[in-house]
Amino acid sequence: MDLRLYDTASREKRPFVPLDPGNVRMYVCGPTVYDFAHIGNARPVIVFDVLFRLLRHVYGKDHVTYVRNITDVDDKINARAARDFPGLPLNEAIRKVTEVTANQFYADAAALGCLEPTVQPRATDFVLPRADGKADMVTLIKQLIARGHAYEAGGEVLFDTRSMPDYGALSGRKLDEQLAGARVAVDAHKRNSADFVLWKQSSADEPGWDSPWGRGRPGWHIECSAMSAAYLGEVFDIHGGGLDLIFPHHENEIAQSRCAHGTSVMANYWLHNEFVQVEGAKMSKSLGNFVTIREILQGWRGREWAGNAVRLAMLSSHYRTPLDWSKERISEAEKEMAFVADHFSGLCANCFNNDLHSFSSWIETDVAAPLDEMLFHICDDLNTPAALAAIRSRYNNVGKDPYVASQVLSSLELLGVVDRRTILLNGFPILRGIYDPEAIKPMSLIGRRIQIALLNQASIPEEVSDFLQQLNIQVSLGPAGQLFLERKSEDVERDRKKIEHLIGERNAARARKDFAESDRIRDELASMGIVLKDRKGPDGKPVTTWEIAR
Repeated sequence: MDLRLYDTASREKRPFVPLDPGNVRMYVCGPTVYDFAHIGNARPVIVFDVLFRLLRHVYGKDHVTYVRNITDVDDKINARAARDFPGLPLNEAIRKVTEVTANQFYADAAALGCLEPTVQPRATDFVLPRADGKADMVTLIKQLIARGHAYEAGGEVLFDTRSMPDYGALSGRKLDEQLAGARVAVDAHKRNSADFVLWKQSSADEPGWDSPWGRGRPGWHIECSAMSAAYLGEVFDIHGGGLDLIFPHHENEIAQSRCAHGTSVMANYWLHNEFVQVEGAKMSKSLGNFVTIREILQGWRGREWAGNAVRLAMLSSHYRTPLDWSKERISEAEKEMAFVADHFSGLCANCFNNDLHSFSSWIETDVAAPLDEMLFHICDDLNTPAALAAIRSRYNNVGKDPYVASQVLSSLELLGVVDRRTILLNGFPILRGIYDPEAIKPMSLIGRRIQIALLNQASIPEEVSDFLQQLNIQVSLGPAGQLFLERKSEDVERDRKKIEHLIGERNAARARKDFAESDRIRDELASMGIVLKDRKGPDGKPVTTWEIAR
């Protein structure tokens, strides 16, 4: 099936033809990790993850390279690093400052169902020449100066936009019009008002790196030229990002990369997603509608929201159309995800008439391809609304055909909104521990019995019984023939002590306002199946209680 993508540079939808089908290469601009990523940042993360999944489906998992950078070269970050960690080298200090926000971004992306990119480079690692010889910012700037495309002036190195006749082609901004329409005074040291900074000096009290042009720091645009070249080469297939990056960021990337390498293009296809507004208005802290991914997942408009519901809500609009984020949109998406989980897990159990062994064999071998009609739409410039409509049309007419059920789930999995195996195994809960030991969390069995609604028989397969014994879980038979599981008493007491110890450590972290450590401990407890509830006691002091996740 032919893949067609809308290319911003040519302003048309074109058939996608990779430079090398054996190594399809894509670069996407990632976040600046000064703060937590907001819901607008989530859109390119999800959109280009769908494209990554599609490219892997078409060309093979081992034949696609996806690079998404982390921007940690930023004046605010640099200043905080120098202030908070004055005794450390700059790169190490920056890593300390951005450790929490970068890790939160990785966690947010994972919660939204995104695969890890092939490489996630940090800008700070590409400022100076590298031991491995990969492209770096200082070397690229030197190449631009040597080729007559950059010049030193006023303590800066600037790109000479007049040296590139077709500068502005991506955004459609002609250089002469930019110069004629300039309403601000041109810096005295600039040759042209449109010239942009490649390297700027740092004062004695500002952080910086040593370079041939003095101690300083790079401009924003040069970092992506360096990192894309480092991992994808001088020319690659796809460059993506948000619509707001077309000018000046992507325009300047193209200028730097083409002029440094002497190539006619930087990337063959340029893809840009539209903006996200919140409840009918542009997102703004002053309007009170600025919301981070983390806030939505942990509690927004009165409740927590599932990551796959956030993803489905994002994909309900075409990536090149504006998206209005609202409680109604995500509520509908969450209802659909609940329906899919319930409908298909029960359906698959019925398809096999609760035959555990037949189902176990089938799930290992029979992974159906996505629906043809869904693939048609997703290959048409990532038309996710039409793809979802094609999938939804098959929800209620699957019948008892496990192959068709598998096709529908494979289609949803290609969009990243479900994990096919997890949905299928929900029809056979006792198998989840066999296929994924994390799915049966021993800690979640503390102090209560879990009924396993499976088979209604008086025995379980030997391999399941062996697995449960390894977890020190006892199996017993209920009065109506149901199977029950519970932890052995000595494990329960040991686990209770561990939980209470971790809660004490978290409370201490909260008291000293170490919220990163507090969140880490909460996440550790959550991974053990423990839900914390914070409230105030009668004396007004904070009290934390816990319970088993249900």
